[in-house]
Amino acid sequence: MRVLALSALLMWAGLTLMLSQVRRFQRQPLADRLRVYTPGGFGSSGSDGGILSVASFRDVIAPLARATGERAARLFGVSEELATRLNRVHSPLDVTAFRVRQLGVSAAALLGGLLLALGAGFPTAVALLFIIGAPILAFLVLEQQLAQESTRWQRRIFLELPVVSEQLGMLLSAGYSLGGAVTRIADRGRGAIGADLQRVIARVRQGLTEVDALREWAVVVDVDALDRLVGVLALNRQAGDLGRLIGEEARSIRREVQRELIETIERRSQQVWIPVTVATLLPGSIFLAVPFIEALRLFSGS
Repeated sequence: MRVLALSALLMWAGLTLMLSQVRRFQRQPLADRLRVYTPGGFGSSGSDGGILSVASFRDVIAPLARATGERAARLFGVSEELATRLNRVHSPLDVTAFRVRQLGVSAAALLGGLLLALGAGFPTAVALLFIIGAPILAFLVLEQQLAQESTRWQRRIFLELPVVSEQLGMLLSAGYSLGGAVTRIADRGRGAIGADLQRVIARVRQGLTEVDALREWAVVVDVDALDRLVGVLALNRQAGDLGRLIGEEARSIRREVQRELIETIERRSQQVWIPVTVATLLPGSIFLAVPFIEALRLFSGS
């Protein structure tokens, strides 16, 4: 009966929100009814459906979701700003939308854990584990997905950076300006750096200089090799042979990528020996244990 009562309550709330979007069941506010009698009042009503609409519910829950999500993220050790991570992976969501979605998934997980605990008749300790652990797990799953996507994007930037650095060096040596070289690479690039450079060009069109836009991009991406490259590009107006400097930096980045690749290969080669060692030691331990047990049996029998 408790499960049925809870389900009926949730169904009533969902039905109310759904019917609030139907014009037949909406009551137009007084301000919207009087707006048609004001100059220019025949446009949009300016209302999103009243106090029981989905938009108004989102406006009410958004500050709570954002504040709760930030505190929970800091509690679980997430120190990087959510806006930076969303900006890095070109997410269409802003911070508030992501936190609202996170809160909604956590609430659904809480409801699912509560229904499962009540319906299955678990003991109190197990029921509390389901009720408390389900929303926490849902919250952490979304955080982990965003963190993994952010890490993959940084990895793609790091791997593409040697080639892009060499292209920048060649274009600058051929007589291109810094803005022209960045625009050409952004138009022809199909990788992660090409997508990021499109944003850099948009920031330049908004009034930033090329160096400031590149520094802003380096802060968002947070890759050491990119920070060094942008530091070299910042010498665009001071250095006379910038192409050679960028070429040297590109070779340095390529050597760094090669060192990391060698470390990964060596680490995986060491991991291969773990099952081989276990498979070798286990039969040997058995062969050693058999005569030892037999000797103990003989001595105990004597």
